[in-house]
Amino acid sequence: MGDAEFDRTDVVIVGSGFGALATAKKLGKAGTPFVLISETTEHLFQPLLYQVATGVISPGEIAPSVRAILAKYPNADVRLGRVVDVDPEANTVVYEAAGKRHTLGYKHLVAATGARQAYFGRDEFADLTFALKTVDDAEKLRRQIIRCFEEAHITTDPEFRKNLLSFIVVGAGPTGVELAGQIKELAQRYFAESIGNINAADVTVTLVEGADKVLPPFGGKLSDYSKESLEKAGVDVVLNTMVTDIDEHGATLSTPSTEETRRLTAETIIWSAGIQANDFAGVLAERTGCDTVRGGRLLVDNDFTVGRADNIYAIGDMVTLDNLPAQSPFAMQGGRHVAKMILGKIPAGTPFQYRDKGSMAIINRFRAITRVGKVELTGFIAWVLWLAVHLVYLVGFRNRYIAVMSWCGSFLGHRRPHFYYAQTAEPVPAGKESAAVAEEPAAEDTPDVEREPAPAIA
Repeated sequence: MGDAEFDRTDVVIVGSGFGALATAKKLGKAGTPFVLISETTEHLFQPLLYQVATGVISPGEIAPSVRAILAKYPNADVRLGRVVDVDPEANTVVYEAAGKRHTLGYKHLVAATGARQAYFGRDEFADLTFALKTVDDAEKLRRQIIRCFEEAHITTDPEFRKNLLSFIVVGAGPTGVELAGQIKELAQRYFAESIGNINAADVTVTLVEGADKVLPPFGGKLSDYSKESLEKAGVDVVLNTMVTDIDEHGATLSTPSTEETRRLTAETIIWSAGIQANDFAGVLAERTGCDTVRGGRLLVDNDFTVGRADNIYAIGDMVTLDNLPAQSPFAMQGGRHVAKMILGKIPAGTPFQYRDKGSMAIINRFRAITRVGKVELTGFIAWVLWLAVHLVYLVGFRNRYIAVMSWCGSFLGHRRPHFYYAQTAEPVPAGKESAAVAEEPAAEDTPDVEREPAPAIA
């Protein structure tokens, strides 16, 4: 498996998210040598991706370099690569980097590769919808939002204009709620001012959820408040309804309780319903005999060990343990727990005990919900608390400062500081010229050249 001779280190960490970084910092402070391998050398602050998609902040503010974060630890080695295999008997991993395969030995392995969007057996939906799991996803969605408003501004076809200004968001979890609220806010506070012939009433945002409430994990008055806030903002909230089909111009909705089926047309469908573990979880399951649950997530032991291996740990969104939420606090606490066992600060095999520090979700400007123990907050106070907590977890003073300035411009003013409103005109494909041009005979010596269209948005 790999080269006859290979590097060795004390700990290999796979991933660069919240769990991986929490583990790395603990090991770094203790001086334990480790290698962190990730497909990206950025640490993505995923809860704020929706703000990148809607122009509130820039990608750089939520994706600082992992190398820069860990630079103060001389025992840290960050490598850009993709781990493709593991040998629990030989204590080695194989990763691909720079077009080659490399083997790396370890004493302990910590997997924290996160999760991607789940489509519940309808993988074809991935090509027809917009997800929000990576910076690329956020930038792609941002370009789509700009395209829709720009084309709606100039089209003379009322039906096409209606579809351009219609947005369907599937899944009323935090990401879905945040996006639905922000898109409607964009229409009300940004595009309505910057594009003269578009007003907020022209823009339709439909939030579809299969459960009977918005933000199901919260429930009770917090879910009710969220639904009411979205509806006051102009979002059409559709509950107890499943999306059964999607095409390039809309979605088919089905409500089992009433057996009603209807079709919604829209140029933009955003999918935020469910997660599944990334590919490395399947490799670990196969190599260690670890059981998996829905979405390929690893059913780890209560100390985060995986299958038969007592020196391989998996943490974060790629695992399930005691039905704990797949959120950043679970990943971070799991990473610190694993690091303590590796460092001998607590005995190996110590069961993990989750400390619930509360949950929160933002709905739109000045509205959020927060639950800490038995205390439940809504409205402006919860919104301010949400901002404060997310500032604390943003890495780097500069990132925090810029985020505050961006939030002031977006939430207090009408600006979107990072909505890059630059656009390039697409060449007209052959056969799509205006009638006057199309009727003009082409010169006999003019070659028929098919040109690749330039990107719609720079």
